[in-house]
Amino acid sequence: MTIFSKIISGELPCNKVLENDNFLAFHDINPKAPIHILIIPKVEVQNFQEVTPEIMAGMTSFIQEVATFLGLDTNGYRLITNNGSDGGQEVMHLHFHLLGGAKLSWNHLSDSDSKNFF
Repeated sequence: MTIFSKIISGELPCNKVLENDNFLAFHDINPKAPIHILIIPKVEVQNFQEVTPEIMAGMTSFIQEVATFLGLDTNGYRLITNNGSDGGQEVMHLHFHLLGGAKLSWNHLSDSDSKNFF
């Protein structure tokens, strides 16, 4: 059972933004932007490679609803999912990071040495 499963079941608290029967959006406890929301399906899906088109269709409209609710739809936001350990996924339950509330830089790879990629 992942930490997200415990949040979905109510075993662990979260700072909820929006919720419906299938999805949950809540504030990240370690934010990387003024607004940093995690968006998860309530069914257990390990990662993006395992998600069905049907779940993604519902998740897409829910993510758009969250962005609009937070007022991020006008100026923009970043939407990220990490897939697998090499992709940086730490919790093995599909989740999207919705970041916004400021002009976001793209420097998270600045410590990577491209010579190590080949």
